Amino acid sequence: QVGGFAWENCGDGKDPAVLENLTVQPDPIVIPGSVRVSAAGRTSKTLASPLKVLLVVEKALGDLWIQLPCVDQLGSCTYNDVCTILDNLIPPGTPCPEPLLTYGIPCHCPFKAGSYSLPASDFVLPEMELPAWMTNGNYRVRVTLSSSEEQLACIKLTFTLQSQ
Repeated sequence: QVGGFAWENCGDGKDPAVLENLTVQPDPIVIPGSVRVSAAGRTSKTLASPLKVLLVVEKALGDLWIQLPCVDQLGSCTYNDVCTILDNLIPPGTPCPEPLLTYGIPCHCPFKAGSYSLPASDFVLPEMELPAWMTNGNYRVRVTLSSSEEQLACIKLTFTLQSQ
């Protein structure tokens, strides 16, 4: 195992949205299974549609890091507007799923400026038909959030996945 779970902001300190804290257990993350996540972050400006998300996903192959392609919306994909995706997943007007509802964390755009905090909460990772190249291993993910070409946030994650 190469070091386990880690995260960092990768903006140049000028991004309006930053992650302040993130913990994920267990390490490695086991699929299917349950993960306990706690997080805190803040944004100095409202995050509104269109919110573009660019994912770069790399997997360790020995000493090499290989960028994974975007296949069936998994991998190194660009999502041109997560606001629309959220609206499709959670119809507007319906309550946000737990534990977001309890902690007053919005699940639709716009996300107002302010601080958001999720105390340690459990999420179930269901049995997923993942391609073999997306299961066991060490991963690096870079998430860039932007709107109208302005970078809003950048986060790098490193984690290990282990399938049952």
